[in-house]
Amino acid sequence: MKIRLFSGEFCPYCKMAKKFLKENKVEFEEIDVQNNHEMAMYMVEKTQQQGIPVIEIIDDEGNSEFIIGFNQEKIKEKLKLK
Repeated sequence: MKIRLFSGEFCPYCKMAKKFLKENKVEFEEIDVQNNHEMAMYMVEKTQQQGIPVIEIIDDEGNSEFIIGFNQEKIKEKLKLK
């Protein structure tokens, strides 16, 4: 499983999501969509929206699931966190 956090430097919810993932010892790749136009367009294409944070969960078969916004309960559920 691979986790990507699409975020922006000035986004308070992105900072909260990053802190939450780190506190729960979840390894993730952070993508700053303000400085990475290609990945920003990927995120918009896949989610049909421009808001951040977005968490992409990629399973071992390469299938992606997206969590829009900082939703702790949904993150816990999808990543099987306590």
